[in-house]
Amino acid sequence: MSAATAPFWAHASAIVDEGARIGAGTRVWHFAHVCAGARIGEGCSLGQGVFVGNDVVIGRNVKIQNQVSVYDAVTLEDDVFCGPSMVFTNVHNPRAAVVRKNEYRPTLVKRGATLGANCTVVCGTTVGAFAFVGAGAVVSRDVPAYALVVGVPARRVGWMSAHGERLPLPVSAPAGQVLEAACPATGARYRLVGDVLTALDAAV
Repeated sequence: MSAATAPFWAHASAIVDEGARIGAGTRVWHFAHVCAGARIGEGCSLGQGVFVGNDVVIGRNVKIQNQVSVYDAVTLEDDVFCGPSMVFTNVHNPRAAVVRKNEYRPTLVKRGATLGANCTVVCGTTVGAFAFVGAGAVVSRDVPAYALVVGVPARRVGWMSAHGERLPLPVSAPAGQVLEAACPATGARYRLVGDVLTALDAAV
């Protein structure tokens, strides 16, 4: 599909390989490269120097900031934010002299999650819905929904609302207790039982 007839917009310096499926309203910025097998939803933004591999699925309204490479076996659900220069991997034990293209480990980033600038998401992990990965963190195991994780390796230090505000809750609820808190921006309420946070209403 030529740039003139595409439902999306791509800068003249961007490369969009024939066969790539890109939704209406998506913008592909300077020097980005989208491979032929990629599937990208509506209303996304791919910043300068972004690379999207063949075996990649990206949902709607995903924001991928400058210099991010989304390699094969990565799936980003709707409303995911990828900060500048954050990193995905797809091989657990790479060697230049050993071909491991049949050993990719899938990575899933669920709806509404934020991946901070310069963080690394090691392949084979799942980042839960509305989770928040701090800048520079290294995610080497699954991140629960709404969790705030920081550090190397990433560890949970709190909880975030769907709106992106920190909730006044401990890392875990004491045994036998049910704790609740409201998003300071929207008033949406959340409940913490043990190590699991759930939303009590749909408000963002």
